[in-house]
Amino acid sequence: MELSANVIREVVERALREDIGTGDLTTLAVIPASAQASGLIVMKEPGVVAGLPVLAAVFAAVDPTLAVHVQVAEGSHVEKGTVVAEIVGSARSLLTGERVALNLLQRMCGIATLTARYVEAVRGTKARILDTRKTTPGLRALEKYAVRMGGGTNHRFALYDGVMLKDNHLELLAAHGISAAEALRQAKAAVGPMVRVEIEVETVAAAAAVAAAGADMILLDNMPPAQLREAVQAVAGRALLEASGGITLDTVRAVAESGVDFISVGALTHSARALDISLDVRVN
Repeated sequence: MELSANVIREVVERALREDIGTGDLTTLAVIPASAQASGLIVMKEPGVVAGLPVLAAVFAAVDPTLAVHVQVAEGSHVEKGTVVAEIVGSARSLLTGERVALNLLQRMCGIATLTARYVEAVRGTKARILDTRKTTPGLRALEKYAVRMGGGTNHRFALYDGVMLKDNHLELLAAHGISAAEALRQAKAAVGPMVRVEIEVETVAAAAAVAAAGADMILLDNMPPAQLREAVQAVAGRALLEASGGITLDTVRAVAESGVDFISVGALTHSARALDISLDVRVN
């Protein structure tokens, strides 16, 4: 579940270059170089904490002499008003790193919190909540990590670590006379037995057909719960089943109760609201 230090460093360095550029003009102009301060990272609303290692990395990159004291466990549920970390040291450094640190932490906590709501909504079923590749460019590793902190499960990380035959692939293949079953055979031959091959279908009959053809996992696209239940019965355990398509907190429980193995929710990363978190400065 850990984030790679190299990934964190790359994201943080890019974000700081973007925000600081040649220098924090306001802070350098008016804050004495000798000023010391403490900064409390305070949750302004309840939620799941995700991103404290990234927060620490931001302040370390700005000024290695800053001390970051983490107050809660990563992945924990906290209430409004909770101090999740304290940063102590140069007031200039504290102010310069504030916005990047908060931007990343707020984004990650928002994703973790929304994911936790979906996970709670399907509790007691066998369904697991999956993320998608609908992530912010350049922040995928952080956002998928936040999904895990919220109790969700990562789908494939990128195009290179799984085969997924979706509607556009199948449309192009059909134009060349290649059936879904043949596409499955080609994919399995190309990637070998260690790589899962998934295929998208829109009907129960198609789900049964690709299960018989050897699909490892089947994406059931935009099927209502009644149709999902039929697909579960038709596939009869021959492949893992993923429900997808516009699933919300209001509908996810009914989808889970259909008996599918996974439910993918693009909203976890493309529509999660950043949590309200502040940095409150205290003069030392």
